[in-house]
Amino acid sequence: MPPFDLLIFDWDGTLADSAGLIVSTTQAAIRDLGLPPRENHQISELIGLGLEDGMRRLYPEFDPRWVMQQLLLHRRESGLKIHSTPLFAGAAEALAALREQGFRLAVATGKPRSGLEGAFDDHAHVRPLFELSRCADETADKPHPLMLEEILRETGVAADRALMIGDTEYDVAMATSIGMPTLGVACGVHASERLLGAGAVAVLPDVAHLPDWLRRRMR
Repeated sequence: MPPFDLLIFDWDGTLADSAGLIVSTTQAAIRDLGLPPRENHQISELIGLGLEDGMRRLYPEFDPRWVMQQLLLHRRESGLKIHSTPLFAGAAEALAALREQGFRLAVATGKPRSGLEGAFDDHAHVRPLFELSRCADETADKPHPLMLEEILRETGVAADRALMIGDTEYDVAMATSIGMPTLGVACGVHASERLLGAGAVAVLPDVAHLPDWLRRRMR
């Protein structure tokens, strides 16, 4: 495996332990808005996608933009903060170690920009570690690779010199479609077998194991 100059991280399920909160708050909104009920697994399956695309898949019988607007309005009125979730144990330390090893770091997330900025505010110690980020509401949703292509253009890094780290097959799909290797983490939404089947080069328990994994393969 060639050395990497740039490491690109998904946020929810990869760095932040947010899946449970996303599911529970979405279920609360569905009940309050009187939308047809959905199972927890149907909601968790969509974590990592942009909100509009996720709602299109969750409620194909409705206009996805209308459902998205209703959910966002409910979130604002109820004061819910999806970004107020802890990072996985060891994630912040791993990010700092990777920067010390000379890697450039970026974020490619299905969160809207306001959500990622809120997460950065909650975890101010990791914000300076990232050189740049792309969010679903300012580019194409995953699994379209546009957000990765924009990051590569801005950094000047070739696709095969970057590594995408994520917890869903959407992360794997968008990276492999442009020849970028992808590393899965098993702490999030999709099972290891699913990530490997989609083309991930390996699956780690979590991001805390990433510095050692890279050191072993870059000797």
